[in-house]
Amino acid sequence: MSKTLIIAEKPSVAQDIVRALTPVAGKFDKHEDHFENERYVVSSAVGHLVEIKAPEEYDVKRGKWSFAHLPVVPPHFDLAPIDKAKSRLNAVVKLVKRKDVTALINACDAGREGELIFRLIVQYADNLKTPLNKPIQRLWLQSMTPQAIREGFEQLRSDKQMLGLADAARSRSEADWLVGINGTRAMTAFNSRDGGFFLTTVGRVQTPTLSIMVEREEKIRKHVARDYWEIKAGFAAAAGDYEAKWFDPKFKKDDDPDRRADRLWNERDANAISDAVLGKTGTVTEEAKPSNSSSPLLYDLTTLQREANSRFGFSAKTTLSIAQALYEKHKVLTYPRTDSRALPEDYLATVKNTFEMISNEDLPGPLKALALHARKGLNEGYVKPTKRVFDNSKVSDHFAIIPTLQPPKSLTEVEAKLYDLVVKRFIAVFYPPAEFMVTTRITIVEGHHFQTNGKVLVNPGWLAVYGKEAQDEDANLVPVQAGEQVANEHISVNALKTKPPARYTEATLLSAMEGAGKLIDDDELREAMAEKGLGTPATRAQVIEGLILEKYILREGRELVPTAKAFQLMTLLRGLAIEDLTKPELTGNWEHQLAEMEQGKLSRAEFMQGIAAMAERIVRKAKEYDRDTIPGDYATLAEPCPNCGGVVKENYRRFTCTGADGASEGCGFSMTKIPAGRSFELHEVETFLRDKKVGPLEGFRSKAGWPFTAELKLVHDDEINNWKLEFDFGDDAKADGAEAEAIDFSGQPSFGACPKCKGHVYEHGSNYACEHAVSAPVTCDFKTGKIILTQPVSHEQVTKLLATGKTDLLDGFVSNRTKRKFKAMLVWDEKEGKVGFEFAPRGDGKVIPARKTAAAKTAAPAKKAARKKAA
Repeated sequence: MSKTLIIAEKPSVAQDIVRALTPVAGKFDKHEDHFENERYVVSSAVGHLVEIKAPEEYDVKRGKWSFAHLPVVPPHFDLAPIDKAKSRLNAVVKLVKRKDVTALINACDAGREGELIFRLIVQYADNLKTPLNKPIQRLWLQSMTPQAIREGFEQLRSDKQMLGLADAARSRSEADWLVGINGTRAMTAFNSRDGGFFLTTVGRVQTPTLSIMVEREEKIRKHVARDYWEIKAGFAAAAGDYEAKWFDPKFKKDDDPDRRADRLWNERDANAISDAVLGKTGTVTEEAKPSNSSSPLLYDLTTLQREANSRFGFSAKTTLSIAQALYEKHKVLTYPRTDSRALPEDYLATVKNTFEMISNEDLPGPLKALALHARKGLNEGYVKPTKRVFDNSKVSDHFAIIPTLQPPKSLTEVEAKLYDLVVKRFIAVFYPPAEFMVTTRITIVEGHHFQTNGKVLVNPGWLAVYGKEAQDEDANLVPVQAGEQVANEHISVNALKTKPPARYTEATLLSAMEGAGKLIDDDELREAMAEKGLGTPATRAQVIEGLILEKYILREGRELVPTAKAFQLMTLLRGLAIEDLTKPELTGNWEHQLAEMEQGKLSRAEFMQGIAAMAERIVRKAKEYDRDTIPGDYATLAEPCPNCGGVVKENYRRFTCTGADGASEGCGFSMTKIPAGRSFELHEVETFLRDKKVGPLEGFRSKAGWPFTAELKLVHDDEINNWKLEFDFGDDAKADGAEAEAIDFSGQPSFGACPKCKGHVYEHGSNYACEHAVSAPVTCDFKTGKIILTQPVSHEQVTKLLATGKTDLLDGFVSNRTKRKFKAMLVWDEKEGKVGFEFAPRGDGKVIPARKTAAAKTAAPAKKAARKKAA
């Protein structure tokens, strides 16, 4: 009997479909990777299972990152399995290929990405030996209630109806690939022209996001603080005292962002007002208006990440990870990777049932304090259909994040915090608005105006869910009777300075990414991007983490700070006249064209031809310029030339003496901005010129690509009568061979016994080393890095390695070849006599064995560099 295979995007959706179809299609049997009855086979992906092949898989030469092998514009896009999803892909393809499966239904999420996931699986299966010839239909769901699913199956869309969306999905994916591959390899080839390998990644989402941050940082650096004055006064009325601030009632905004109605720009005027008002009486006018405030809308992922960052300091990645655990492991939240803040219109009954669950006062943890509010919401009839919450037109691939009917059990502290945020918002959105009485009081003394604002909470409404039942006392204003004169009791003139714009935090950067379309001037492009922004809720955290991983930005507390590498990339792209890579307009333009493709107004071939032309233009521009001629806004260093005392200026790749007048060729002193693949920060190079040394610094890479840590020294070379940069590996270099000296380790903690000679292992330079490997006489060679492939190895982990032969599973390693993060344990390999990697067990239970780590591979080039003192 022939059957239809239904492919969902996630296992949880497959289960929902099975539950909905069982009453009408019969009971399903559960198998390891699918459900099946006499009519249907139901399985699922786990997100993307396949990806576009890397260039070297088309042509080995294309693997070489040089201009000679660019641009990469393959004649077609072949697919390769994503490593971690191979077993799932094989299972789904096996079902697709079954002879009794004669038709397919795409039940992936209703949107472009869901369409792409299904189409790529089918394409991959179609390319394997026997081609497919099976009809396809589309299940389009915006609600996951059983009734909505059954109605969806009654209204399946034809494959022909979906071709426009399918073309747009493929085109967006291939366009990102073409621009990312060619842009990254062209910029890397440009920066690596003089030798070495300086990875310079670009992308349609990553680079405009970085540009937003760099532009803000440029404003911060260029900000010149301006003095201004504010005046605050205290007044006495019959009923008590109150405070007020001077303002100019005639103030009008202009292009100066620092100007405010309550700021004065010279001290003389401020003191004159103070002298005129002090001790005098004045009159009062007052206006009181009722005001109300509705609860914020339900959470989508970006607003949840934003609030969790602001309230708890969680990174976007951490919030997504916690939300995913609450969804997958605990099953207490709905799908978190959503950009919708509304619910389907048929979800009212589910919401009421969820309120019932929350109202159970016997439930532990986060729900206990909220039970009364949930019960009140039901009893007062707050839970009712409203377009603010239930609106199909505002539901995209997924609906808003809300609690499920599953009560929470055994949540960790951070899980409970995030769950509490979601539940409170879920309850509060149905409560009535909070009601206030807002009072604006103007006190006029000797013709000068002072303003006081009061806000009295009349009815807490939704604020009650957050524990705000009464008004804070300091928000109340003492009453002033009509016609009453008030006396000035004191007045102060406060000298202040304007501040630069605030740096981005993850919360504010997520907002900027989400609202990036507002930065676009073109009406059509802005409209096309209105609901999109840069990236998607599911990818924005990944973009931020990628920028940190590639050393474009750093976390400093909650702030995100662009590095020298970020500024250099923006200088390069601007100088090469390919600024479109830095602008949100690129995404806006693509979205506009992809929307036309979905509607049949633009062909896929025409769009891809334009993308290929863009990739070729990026490569051509990078080939045209010499590195020293890239125009840009370069810095003049505060420290003088160490050789002649002249002015040192920055160009694209070097810091160079420009003579006493800053405009000549100078004395010949010059040093690279990027020693061993690591960009100097301005404060680092100024310290370097002043102190003739800086560090030790991390992030250097040998010519073979291995990371190392070293101090930099500025050394005078008598042969050339000038100064040059050298690496100094300190104790690590001294311990290499006969130069080793006896070292007294007394007072230092030992981390355990050396696995080679049973001596003590201590922290030494950039390594954990056996005492007999670094102190004369040298009789052992055991060392392992304190940082291996960007993963710090803590004291606890090296102690565990020495005691048990293995660390915990660590998740911060970064492959030098693929630049991807991976998880592994560090293990002592007795046979090889080295520390190696061991990976977690696979699905078949087999452990992937250890291999040599970067710790061993780094040692040779690092020592060689130390001996050569490479500049």
